[in-house]
Amino acid sequence: MLRHLLGAALPLIPKPIVRRVANRYVAGETLDSAIAKVRELNGRGFDATLALLGEEVSERATAEAAVDEYLEVLERLAPAALRSGISIKLTLIGLKIEEAYCRANLIRVLEAAAAHDTFVRIDMEDHTCTDATLRLHAEMRERYPNVGTVLQAYLRRTPSDIAALPEAASIRLCKGIYIEPETVAHHDYEQVRREFVRDLELLFDRGARVAIATHDRYLVDAARTEIARRGLERGYEFQTLLGVTESLRDELHAEGHRLRVYVPYGRDWYAYSVRRLRENPQIAVYVLKAFFQR
Repeated sequence: MLRHLLGAALPLIPKPIVRRVANRYVAGETLDSAIAKVRELNGRGFDATLALLGEEVSERATAEAAVDEYLEVLERLAPAALRSGISIKLTLIGLKIEEAYCRANLIRVLEAAAAHDTFVRIDMEDHTCTDATLRLHAEMRERYPNVGTVLQAYLRRTPSDIAALPEAASIRLCKGIYIEPETVAHHDYEQVRREFVRDLELLFDRGARVAIATHDRYLVDAARTEIARRGLERGYEFQTLLGVTESLRDELHAEGHRLRVYVPYGRDWYAYSVRRLRENPQIAVYVLKAFFQR
C-alpha cells in the first residue's frame, strides 16, 4: 500500500529527483545518446527498438519536427549496421490533428525505412486511437511489409482485432498501460493475465509474428510453455523495456530466445518516466530515498 501511495505521489516530487531514477529507463535526450545505447545493447547480443518520446501533439510544426527526427534516426542506424527498428506513436506525428495529415507523415517515415530495410512498429495508445491505428496499419501493410503494430491484452476488443488482422501481421502484444474505462478494458489483474495468454494463442493460430512484451514472469513462463508446445523456433521474440527486469531479460537471452529492448529517448522524458514508475511502484521507494538525500 505504501509503495502504491508513493507511486501516486510521483508528480509531486521535483523533476531532478525523478530524473535520477528515470535515467535507467530513458537513453538520454539526444539521438547520439540513444545510438550509443543501441550499440551497447547490440554488443551484448540484444536487438533494439528506438523510440522518440512524445505524444498528443496538436501543432503541425511539432509533428513535422518528429518526422524529421525519425528520418535522421533511419539515416544514422543503417550506416552503423545497428540491429534496431523504430517505434512511432501516431499522435506524435499528427493523428489528433488530422488522420490524413498523420497518414502522409507516416508514409514519409515508412518510405525512408523501406529504403534502409528498417522495421517500423506503429505503437498503440489509448482506446480513442485504436480504430485509426489499426486502420492505418492495415492500409500501410499492403504497401510496406516492414511495418507492424501493437495490441493490448486488457482491451475487451482485442480478440476480435486479432481475427481481423492482415495475413502474417507483426504484432507486439502487451498488457496495456493507459487508464481506460471498465467498459473498454478489463481491470482485474488476473483477468488481464488470462486475456494475454489467450491473445498470444490466438496470434500464433493466426500465423502472426509475435513480439511478447511483458515483464510479468507468470506470462513469460506461459509464453515459454506455449512456444515449446508448438515447437516454435522462429516467428516470435521477447521484448523488454530499457532498465526493467534486466535479470529476466538476461535469462531469456541465455536460453536462446531472441530478445529486443525498447529504447526511448528525447526531451519528453518526464511523462514517460512517471508512467514507468507508476507501473512499478517499488521504484518509487528509490525516488523517495533520493528526495531525502538531496
